Amino acid sequence: MPFARLATATTPTCHIGLGLAAIGRPGYINLGRDQDLGDNRGVETLRTRTHELLDAAYAQGVRYFDAARSYGRSEEFLADWLSTRPDLDDVVIGSKWGYTYTAGWTTDAEKHEVKDHSLQAYERQRAESDALLGDRLDLYQIHSVTPDSPALTDKDLHARLAEAAAQGLTVGFSTSGPAQADAIRAALAVTVDGEPLFRTVQSTYNALETSAAPALAEAHEAGLTVIVKEGMANGRLADPYAPDALKSVAEETSLGCDAVALALILRQPWAGVVLSGAATTVQLASNLHAAVVDLDEEQVERLASLVEEPGAYWERRGQLPWH
Repeated sequence: MPFARLATATTPTCHIGLGLAAIGRPGYINLGRDQDLGDNRGVETLRTRTHELLDAAYAQGVRYFDAARSYGRSEEFLADWLSTRPDLDDVVIGSKWGYTYTAGWTTDAEKHEVKDHSLQAYERQRAESDALLGDRLDLYQIHSVTPDSPALTDKDLHARLAEAAAQGLTVGFSTSGPAQADAIRAALAVTVDGEPLFRTVQSTYNALETSAAPALAEAHEAGLTVIVKEGMANGRLADPYAPDALKSVAEETSLGCDAVALALILRQPWAGVVLSGAATTVQLASNLHAAVVDLDEEQVERLASLVEEPGAYWERRGQLPWH
């Protein structure tokens, strides 16, 4: 597994990764995006911003970078950055297939991405990812598996994914929605020739949405690397949007709400990598302080009061506008 490379890393931030959802395309659902990116969101502007973030992340000890076919040009930007660093052998590169980017580099598209978990979509998008990332791609994940996803039952797809795994590619999946735990457990049961197919799981978990925790613990126990996404709840846990309990704890630690929110996740024994979704180098530096936040039990208990019912959380997320 490529994540074994992280086990030997010595930097405090090696278990924090950088996700490129917010900077690989001009539109996304994160709060405060207008302030983060401004009006100039041309391809070259975001390419430069992505490279600056990747440089800063690597310099500060980050070793996992996460893209997707539907994150606009994120794979392209990442591939460009890697091409200038052919000797960089201590990073882990992950991407995802299953959604197609359809926004045409705009922020007001009727549809920004279209989901398709078919074998045909995998074959097409795998070729696209290979053309950009080639043998630098370590991990390929099915994007946003839900319990009703055909990717959980398509034996032909499973066979093709197993072939890729036999050739050295790590195969994983991500989840979303209020039934993440059900999707995780269903994916853990998928086998090919008696062997588990998936080696990683990427799920939403944060101070507001904790429902996947028991299933993620089971995945960890089964030997999967757990990657946590949306630790900032798409900006809802960052200043100035953070709830009062989080602001209070952050003030006590003399660090940002974002660092505290991510530190809360890093405390989980099953969390292998926690993603930063930073759009600026200042945000990234603040996020990375999570590695040194030391929360006491009383503070953790206060933050536990923030948990929302999964259905309500995902309904709220679904209402966030694309900026």
